[in-house]
Formats: sequence, C-alpha cells, structure tokens
Amino acid sequence: MPANVEIKARIASVDALLPLAQALSDDKHLQRIHQDDSFFAVPHGRLKLRVFSDGSGELIHYHRPDAAGPKLSDYVLVPVADPDSLREALTRACGLVGRVRKHRILVLVGPTRIHLDQVEGLGEFLELEVVLQPGQTEADGTAIAHDLMARLGVEPSQLLQGAYLDLLRAQGAGGR
Repeated sequence: MPANVEIKARIASVDALLPLAQALSDDKHLQRIHQDDSFFAVPHGRLKLRVFSDGSGELIHYHRPDAAGPKLSDYVLVPVADPDSLREALTRACGLVGRVRKHRILVLVGPTRIHLDQVEGLGEFLELEVVLQPGQTEADGTAIAHDLMARLGVEPSQLLQGAYLDLLRAQGAGGR
C-alpha cells in the first residue's frame, strides 16, 4: 500500500514561498490544480472524493494521525470516471461530512510533492508529502520532511494537525 510522510503548515503567502520551492526542484514545470474534495462519514480513516476542474476524479481512502509535525499516511487511490454520480451515491450511503475547495500549485522535489494551497475560507498553506520509496522507513521520510521545512523556512510553530476540513469545521464553516 502506498504511504507518505506529510506535514501541513500555515504560511503567509503562496507567492512568497513559490520561488523557494521552485529553487529546490529539478523539474521547473509547475502544475496548477483546482480541487473540490468531498468528505464522507466512514468508521475508519477518511474517505474523500476529489474532483478536478476537467471533470475527472479520484476516490481516496487514507489513515493519518491528527498530529502536528510529520506523520505517516497510508492510502488507496481509485480513479473515478463519473465523480458527480459517485458523490451523490456516497452522500446517500455514508453522509457528506463536508467539502473543501482549493487551488493548488504542485512542485516536485524528487519523490516529494510540495503543495502550495489557497483554500477557500481558510487561507494559504504548505503541504509536504514525502512519498516513501520501497525500503524507506517513516523515519527516513520524517528526516526528509524536516530538511525541506528548514530549506523552505517553515517553523515548527506553523505546523497544523488534522485536515483542511477539520479547520473549516472548527471555525464554523462546516467545510461546505
């Protein structure tokens, strides 16, 4: 099962952090992505349906502790041809917990995904996803995440726990 080590941090500005992220990347091609994530009530982990601006989607189930700092996440990702119908079916079957809409810039640094996110109703964030390669441990991924945090100037005090949905719900927006 695929796994990565993740961090999420509140940042002052995507525009200010973007040149630093690009300087770390061998691939200067940026991906700009609009994502609309619907979260569903499930007994274990989190289940979200991600829909992209081109109408394609993916269903993602993951387990990740809600803790600040680097944390291991394991996940299953399934491509979805008709995300709107699947959202309706999952809402009827499981219940919709909330939605998160964001504009994301993706910068690749080796196997690590740097996400610079502008989240509707929340603000601007950095996510690091250190994709673990065969033979790599959680400790290896944590060390890479800490190194990238330092190189990007992200302080431990900026780290967040939980998902964007949790932050939206905490401020009363409900993620809708």
